[in-house]
Amino acid sequence: MSVNDPRAAPPGPVPQGYSSEPADRMPLPAPTAMTPAQREAAQALIAGPRKAVFGPFIPLLRSPELLGRVGKLGEYLRFDSVLDVHIRELATCIAARHTSNQFEWLMHVPAALKAGVAQTTLDAIADGRQARDLPADQAVTQDAALELLQHHGVSDATYAQAVKLFGEQGVVELVTLIGYFVMVCWVMNVARTETANTAGAAPLAAFPL
Repeated sequence: MSVNDPRAAPPGPVPQGYSSEPADRMPLPAPTAMTPAQREAAQALIAGPRKAVFGPFIPLLRSPELLGRVGKLGEYLRFDSVLDVHIRELATCIAARHTSNQFEWLMHVPAALKAGVAQTTLDAIADGRQARDLPADQAVTQDAALELLQHHGVSDATYAQAVKLFGEQGVVELVTLIGYFVMVCWVMNVARTETANTAGAAPLAAFPL
């Protein structure tokens, strides 16, 4: 079944993780329960490009100063990086699958498709398979991401290809982007942050499939 098939799952909330008790551990506090620092951090998100408090920023509200700093990093990586959008979205989807994070997967699969990542590529990632027959820049992105996530580094061959395609700045930003999304996925995995599946796409299945 296609990961973007609207028949794959009914629209609505998707629990994070595969526990028998997947209740959200750190839901969004009521405005009246927020501290002044939390309200200020929330308002900064609403006023910025994200326009709302959602996803990892809900549990991160417990540390407003950290939320602000993490948010600025993510804002650069998502919206201003030197990497093309299809590279950013592909790498994000790989990080989401690696951490089995529903929020980032359901948010970034439609963005990846819109940016030009093939449906078959995303289906392979969802299944935990290595996608085949990719354009050169996507193939190098997949190689770098998988090597980094599995071995905490990249081979000389992959590094050389990545520098050739993306430059040294692009390689640094690719590695940082992968690390950023793994980090926020971990925060949501621990908090069990519930995800709104407005498109009705297929959530990630647990490994092994």
